[in-house]
Amino acid sequence: MVRKTQKDPDAFRTISEVSDELDVPQHVLRFWETKFAVVKPLKRGGGRRYYRPADVELIRGIRDLLYTHGFTIKGAQKLLKEQGGKIGNIDALKNPAPVSVSLTSDGDDSPADAAPAPTEEAAAAAAPAGQNTDLDEGSRARLHAIREELKTLREVLASAL
Repeated sequence: MVRKTQKDPDAFRTISEVSDELDVPQHVLRFWETKFAVVKPLKRGGGRRYYRPADVELIRGIRDLLYTHGFTIKGAQKLLKEQGGKIGNIDALKNPAPVSVSLTSDGDDSPADAAPAPTEEAAAAAAPAGQNTDLDEGSRARLHAIREELKTLREVLASAL
């Protein structure tokens, strides 16, 4: 019976070890190197890659952004750029700050959602300091779907009153 010895947590990993540990194919790891400038494993003679523990954690974060949280590569690149090449608390992405919604009860069909959209400058000025007001297409689509659902709920409530 052949037994694998476990490496020290601070030991460098080969691409096959990282691939196995993170369940990401080797060709995908090589592709991510071309898309994410912060992924820079050491390369030795013959181009063999060696990943530091910090590299493995960064790749784990990238994998989670792409596979678990549904980010596009461009979106993940933007997040990494905004955070200085580090992936912060990914769990905060699962539970974003709640969106406040105002519904009117006067039966008027032209509540706040009929008001003209603010300009980008006005939206940026109204946003809390440091908060990004740009939304990716997926977020816009989800917010649009929520808005439509809220409109339907408002109509149901109005008809019940």
